[in-house]
Amino acid sequence: MIHRTHERSPSPQPDAEPALLKRLKSSHISETAASSAAADPTPHFAPDLFGPSNIHRLHTEYDGSAPFKHVVVDKLFQDDLLQRVKDEALAELSFSEKETDIYKVYQTGDLASLNYLDQQQIALLPALLTLRDALYSPMFRNFLRAVTGCGPLSGTKQDMSIVSYRKGCHLLNHDDVIGTRRVSYILYMPLPHYQGWQREWGGALELYPVKSGPDGLPEPEAVPSKSIPPVWNQFIFFEVQPGHSFHSVEEVVVGESEDGRQRLSISGWFHSAQPGEEGYQPDHQAELKSSREQLASTQTDFRSYPESIEPPLPTEPLSEEHASFLSEFLNPVYLQARTMKALASRFVDESSLELHSFLCAPLADKLRTGLKDKDDADGLGPNRPTRIPPHAAGADGNWQQRGPPHKWRYCTLRAQEGGSRMAVSPRWAHTDPDEAIRSLQDELFPSPAFRAWLACVSNLLPLRYSAEARRFRPGLDYTLATSEARETRLDVVLGLTPQVDGNDTAAMNGHVNGDEALHGWQSGEWGGWECYMAPHDEEDDPAVYRSGSAKKKANGTNGTNGTNGHVENGGAEMHDDEDEDEEEEEDDGTLLTVQPGFNRLLLVLRDEGVMRFVKYVSAAAEGSRWDVCGEFEIGMVQEESGDES
Repeated sequence: MIHRTHERSPSPQPDAEPALLKRLKSSHISETAASSAAADPTPHFAPDLFGPSNIHRLHTEYDGSAPFKHVVVDKLFQDDLLQRVKDEALAELSFSEKETDIYKVYQTGDLASLNYLDQQQIALLPALLTLRDALYSPMFRNFLRAVTGCGPLSGTKQDMSIVSYRKGCHLLNHDDVIGTRRVSYILYMPLPHYQGWQREWGGALELYPVKSGPDGLPEPEAVPSKSIPPVWNQFIFFEVQPGHSFHSVEEVVVGESEDGRQRLSISGWFHSAQPGEEGYQPDHQAELKSSREQLASTQTDFRSYPESIEPPLPTEPLSEEHASFLSEFLNPVYLQARTMKALASRFVDESSLELHSFLCAPLADKLRTGLKDKDDADGLGPNRPTRIPPHAAGADGNWQQRGPPHKWRYCTLRAQEGGSRMAVSPRWAHTDPDEAIRSLQDELFPSPAFRAWLACVSNLLPLRYSAEARRFRPGLDYTLATSEARETRLDVVLGLTPQVDGNDTAAMNGHVNGDEALHGWQSGEWGGWECYMAPHDEEDDPAVYRSGSAKKKANGTNGTNGTNGHVENGGAEMHDDEDEDEEEEEDDGTLLTVQPGFNRLLLVLRDEGVMRFVKYVSAAAEGSRWDVCGEFEIGMVQEESGDES
């Protein structure tokens, strides 16, 4: 597979050919809107917006703002105009659900397309056309220049859409840098407009300070330093700056069924002057990488096995010493020679395996109850006081937050003080679930015994390894799509996410009735799924995929055949990773999607350039998503011909 660099939008973009109107379709192209400069836009804006004293005040606030320069205009337009815009948008425009690794939103097409509607169509959207032309008028663009000092802005390249954040919608950390964007903006129209939006409903704009990263480049802190909840007719804007303008939108946790609540807004960008416009300057190379570019430069910190230990051969059976060590961790079925041989054969054919009931029962039982109790104690369980927990929740004691959030955010185990401790035997004798997970991270995954087991079931030779216990907290954590590997890697992920009562046993055993509605993790509504995406070279955003709810399988195993494709061996199961319902297949680039599960080991041979991410865990989730994630550099073992004598 050829390694490619992808253009990837860090924020929702309108479709190139949107179904803009509910009943009428228009094509998208942008050109000078001659009518926009014909009328004086001043009467449409709030009084005194363009007054010298107001501009001076806003400029002063902009210069002194933190964590990066931005400004909040409390009231931008005349209220009656904005209410008519809201009514037209809801009545006449079509909103499409969009979901990628970085966002989930409902969005209209690009409103630049309004230029190409006929008079009958335009008659349906008079207020919206008025507002758009006022925003991109010379007067308002000069206002933005005076406040920010950003330089000439284009009147011909218009880039805006109406976005609805409904329950579960979110936008993760990014800096908005792409193409010729110069100023980012958002105009709020939260619904219902007669009721003030409450902070606990979510949807706040979050701004992040930066620090110097390991490579000396600025990167965002794990926690935002400013949060701005939406307010009707409020307008926020800032200059787009690589390595500085990091922001996100908090998940909305209320739904339309509750008084029609949704975080409705008009958002977009002002671009720098285009060729032929006054002030145009050819693009210059930015000194700092954008968040999108930095995603392509991530690297895994691998560790080497001791040179004193002879590498295992996949054809050799496990030694008694290795089998004895692994028996304290693994279900004994997975140590049987016939099981391992069957797994190896299947892995060669399919390049992935999902092994249920992987850990031995005493260790699994200890973790299942212990991790649920830990979420409750940390304010992350089903009865937490707020749906979106504070950023510090679960990030104390043995756990700490790991960023930077424009790449990922989750919690990892802190390094032990004073070095490693003496191993506990048997391993399920740990009284603290944190220490049980640490033993999987520090003892099982790096061990020569597990290396030998992986060689047997994959016919590959692990050369170097990385192992990390991860905790993804609801309403906070995720990883974004990366394809940093320049070579094939073996991913080994042990899922430890306790399931919702009622779905636990059925989903784990693949015995869910097709008519029985899944809920919780298995429904996809809580996020947290592990997703592998094929490289794209024809799309602007390669990480677009079907929403998790659209990928639900009848058995809840996501991409496995369940009852029609598993082999039971003393309580353990081996699942095929083929989707038998080919009619539901869509050419969306999704190679594999696996919902969070408990006591499941996922092995995936990840080709060069394949993207991988863990979807944001929704605030709707009733607890954390837990796993131990291993990544292995691998070599191929070539059989020698002839006798060695």
